[in-house]
Amino acid sequence: MQIPSQIKLHKASRTLELRYGDTRYSLSAEFLRVHSPSAEVQGHGQPILQYGKQEVALLKLEPAGNYALKLIFDDGHDSGLFTWDYLYQLATRQEQLWRDYLQALHDAGRTRDPAASVVRLLL
Repeated sequence: MQIPSQIKLHKASRTLELRYGDTRYSLSAEFLRVHSPSAEVQGHGQPILQYGKQEVALLKLEPAGNYALKLIFDDGHDSGLFTWDYLYQLATRQEQLWRDYLQALHDAGRTRDPAASVVRLLL
C-alpha cells in the first residue's frame, strides 16, 4: 500500500497535493470529483459519466480510519472514500485517466463547463 508522506489541500488552486517520497502530484478537484470511487460515480459495474464539474472545489478532507480519505466537494458530493491505493493510482495514472475522461465527454456530447450543462438541461 502506497501512503502519501504529505497531503495538502490548496483551496485557492482547487488542488490536492500528494507527496510520495520525493515525488509530488497535484490532483485537481475536478479530476478527483469525476473519478470518485462512490456508487454515484462508479455505478454498479457501469460508471456514470460526470460532467459540468470544471468549477467544483474541495472543501475539506477527513480521514477514514487508517486506509482512506473522505473528500468533501462544494457540489455536495461527499460519499466517496478514496483509499490510499486508489489515490496512488489516480496520481500515477492521471494523464491517461484525464485523456480518457475528456474523450468520454466528447463521445457523449457533454462538457466540463457547468453553465453549458445547465443550458443543455433547459433546452
